[in-house]
Amino acid sequence: MQNQEILKIIENLKGRRGYEEKKASKLGFSSLYTYFEDKISKEKQAIQKQKKELEEIKPDTKSKIKEKKSCSCC
Repeated sequence: MQNQEILKIIENLKGRRGYEEKKASKLGFSSLYTYFEDKISKEKQAIQKQKKELEEIKPDTKSKIKEKKSCSCC
């Protein structure tokens, strides 16, 4: 089954199609479809990694804020 998102990207390349085909073949992909499929999967993994890192940072910042508010005068 082919991904419609990838097909739309390929259709909309217009003048950049030749450039993208050369780039895909240079990187060792057999077709534009597989190149964009790999590119999109890498982007999704990067986004998930960023979200995971943000989730790890958020609890740390909340605990630091709580520590700053706990003083003897308040």
